Amino acid sequence: MSARVGRDWTIRRDDLTHPDVLALLDLHLRAAHENSPPGSVFALDASGLRDPAVTVWTAWEGDVLLGMGALKQLDPTWGEVKSMRTAPAHVRRGVAAVLLDRLIAEARARGYRRLSLETGSNAPFAAAHALYRRAGFVACPPFGDYDDLVFAQYFTMDLAEAAGGRGAEG
Repeated sequence: MSARVGRDWTIRRDDLTHPDVLALLDLHLRAAHENSPPGSVFALDASGLRDPAVTVWTAWEGDVLLGMGALKQLDPTWGEVKSMRTAPAHVRRGVAAVLLDRLIAEARARGYRRLSLETGSNAPFAAAHALYRRAGFVACPPFGDYDDLVFAQYFTMDLAEAAGGRGAEG
């Protein structure tokens, strides 16, 4: 299943078999470990992203991979954003915003009432924080199995409230 978005980009549900997707995932994991203290990396590898509770989408311009993002079901009314990463050659083109909008739309379509995420708290994660805040996410305490109070930053969005307000398009 894929959908065309502006700029001749296509968002596809991904099966994590394309070499470019696996290379971007490897970059994502290496960067997470390079920019986070030991014990504070919660990024999923390919086997974690293949869990039935996780759906991965990738953004493409023709046959060029632009980025990826995933949605994990925590329970029937709650989802988590995972593995957001833009390919380095396409940073600052709006790829992450388009993928995040897709994840938010899917969360709503699934009937989720809440969408949350965990990310790092230092400078390499500042752009991600800005993206999530622009989309309507707000800081929150740890959720689910997370318990890192030293490094991790947590965000959440009440989807019912966001639908009535400015929402992700903001």
